[in-house]
Amino acid sequence: MSEVKLSAETRTEFGKGAARRVRRDNRVPGVLYGHGTEPLHLTLPGHELLLALRTPNVLISLDIDGKTNELAIPKAVQRDPLKGFLEHVDLLLVKRGEKVTVEIPVHTEGELAPGGYLLEHVLNALPVEAEATHIPEAVTVSVEGLEAGASIHAKDITLPSGTTLAVEEDAVVLQVLAAQAEEAAEGEETEGEEAAEA
Repeated sequence: MSEVKLSAETRTEFGKGAARRVRRDNRVPGVLYGHGTEPLHLTLPGHELLLALRTPNVLISLDIDGKTNELAIPKAVQRDPLKGFLEHVDLLLVKRGEKVTVEIPVHTEGELAPGGYLLEHVLNALPVEAEATHIPEAVTVSVEGLEAGASIHAKDITLPSGTTLAVEEDAVVLQVLAAQAEEAAEGEETEGEEAAEA
């Protein structure tokens, strides 16, 4: 897992006006909390933070005011709904060796059995517990040859060493559906149209 170093400055001005000024300088307001400490309000470099957040659950090494160094993972990210730029970020303070609960993306590989089946992602991300400095970026699941009715449960997914499930073992992560339901619905519409024409 990659560790990204970012410089941060403590923030003393609050409110919408102050946040707008921070964003105008291509910086992002944020808050660092955890371990029972008082929340620490920060400003972070916008572009570097945006790049860092492309990695799910990225571990961020924060150099705060050039005085202290803290490790954190992103907990909540607010983006502008139209333009997509970062508006605010919540960071969770973590320690080396500490276990944290996070959600990791589920990727699939392989082809379903022939027959026009549909693969449904019941869970797009898998809740797991892992050491803060060794959070897996994703898990990959093979769906090779699966047919309608097949499902993959959380317990079926091989996790990296040191990572455990933070969800029920029987939770369905992926399932294969038959595509006939859509075709049947189309057929009924056609019959209805013919009846209307008659």
